[in-house]
Amino acid sequence: MTTIDETAPVIVRLSTVIDAPLATVWELHTDIAAWPTWNPDVDRAEADGPLLPGGSFRWRTHGLDITSTVLDLVPGRRIVWGGPASGIAGVHVWAFEPNGDRTTVRTEESWSGAPVEAAPTELGKSLHDSLVGRLGHLKSRAEQTV
Repeated sequence: MTTIDETAPVIVRLSTVIDAPLATVWELHTDIAAWPTWNPDVDRAEADGPLLPGGSFRWRTHGLDITSTVLDLVPGRRIVWGGPASGIAGVHVWAFEPNGDRTTVRTEESWSGAPVEAAPTELGKSLHDSLVGRLGHLKSRAEQTV
């Protein structure tokens, strides 16, 4: 799967413009092990190897231990990952578009599964807030490094 699940009970789409070049933003976003250094919502993160389709990484956020598998990767432009966590099946798409010394980052994520069906409003808000935070932390760190 290289897109989100459009039939999922929870879907969140957000974007931001970062005043940093694509190379800076992409490097921060794809250096999995470094996530906890710039995103206080990530307790730990480690990749099993290089980020390639079929490869995986493990991370902990908001009390959840997650193993994500890379589903699609276009270096410098797009990465898709997904996997189950506590009964939730998530698919997350990140797209990066350079515009001079700025980068537009678009993210969309779908959640499905029994826990989501039982509380779509609450979990939708949790996902929305989490992605707002992640984009904000990515923007802040990328803009500090230029």
